[in-house]
Amino acid sequence: MAVVRSSWALFLGIALMMLGNGLQGSLLGIRASLEGFPTTVTGILMSGYFAGFLIGSVLAPRLVARVGHVRVFAALAALASSAILIHAVWIHPAAWTVIRVVTGFCYAGLYVVVESWLNDQATNQTRGQLLSLYMMVMLGAAAGGQWLLNVADPAGVHLFILVSVLISLSSIPLVLSTGPTPAFQAPSRVGVRQLYRVSPTGVVGYFGTMLASGAYFGMGAVYGREIGLSVRDISLFMSLILLGGMVLQWPIGRLSDAWDRRQVLTGVTFLAALFALLAGVAAERSLLGLFALTALFGGTNLPLYSLCVAYVNDYLERDQIVPASGTLVLIGGVGAVFGPISAAVAMRSFGPGGFFWWLAAIHAAIGGFALYRMTRRPALPRAEQGSYVAVAPQPSPVGSALYAEEASEEARAGVREPDARIAAR
Repeated sequence: MAVVRSSWALFLGIALMMLGNGLQGSLLGIRASLEGFPTTVTGILMSGYFAGFLIGSVLAPRLVARVGHVRVFAALAALASSAILIHAVWIHPAAWTVIRVVTGFCYAGLYVVVESWLNDQATNQTRGQLLSLYMMVMLGAAAGGQWLLNVADPAGVHLFILVSVLISLSSIPLVLSTGPTPAFQAPSRVGVRQLYRVSPTGVVGYFGTMLASGAYFGMGAVYGREIGLSVRDISLFMSLILLGGMVLQWPIGRLSDAWDRRQVLTGVTFLAALFALLAGVAAERSLLGLFALTALFGGTNLPLYSLCVAYVNDYLERDQIVPASGTLVLIGGVGAVFGPISAAVAMRSFGPGGFFWWLAAIHAAIGGFALYRMTRRPALPRAEQGSYVAVAPQPSPVGSALYAEEASEEARAGVREPDARIAAR
């Protein structure tokens, strides 16, 4: 654990950054509702973050390669810290949309810096430990950020100031780091069509999972307001999907390593659809039932990121795994952009219940496509499957490459030998 102890400053910065990010997403959803923004308009402005993140995923690696890690992190942290404050003084949907795009771009760059730093500190022996800790810090801090909603009244300015403070503080550990900055090279990519031909189920599943997650994280707080939840209940509601994912990530991953991964993926996504439907029903009858089913939905939704990535990797040659990871980030980013907008349209068309109905429809569609693909291609033998590597929600291209390197290293260690003939079918 020496490498973990030597990385404490990095993880402290990540935790502060994710506390701010977790708080601001729900805060803006609640505040937009309080300001009377129409649901569809709120969906558009909340999608701005994911659009900015998608742009940043393309441009930020080039920026880091050009001017360096510390300068990029300091500049983007300052910009993100300032941007959240503008929400409090310029209350207009168009302005908020632009600011959300800027914030998403900033966070993409911040992720690129911290994840490339993490990658530089990882070795073949310690990468798995660092990734596990990174996942726990990210999800735990994002869930903790939801509880900061209770610190002050969302109708005031104090929570916006708190987000700004957290983002600013997150830069201190990295800026004052005495260690050398890591070498950096922007990751390469394979084409989207090529990746789809290799693994249609994995690509469609990853796109759909990001679509659902964009809908939940973008519009979940708005949904909570529309069904009459208090701020305390909304903070719990929004944190449960993250906590559920933390709890069930490992057992689902182990199951997918021991069983036909495509069948596990299909079963898990159908369970997510079922839990979403039941959560929508429970919302009208039992608050406790809503919370329990939300946690179960998170426990089946969040592991799907990693299941889809692992399933794609099963059909790739080892030297394709890292380039393919960057392509998956772009595919998922497009899905996340449309998540809040599509959820807002569903809620406007069918009322608040449309929120969970839409989540259920997305996961049912993923499962239906997976069943169709089972009729088109035989399952990969379990002996040729790679190992499941837990993937954080919405990683940067660098972070995705880091997960891919862990999967590739396990393949080199003899965990699997991909069959090129199967991959080419």
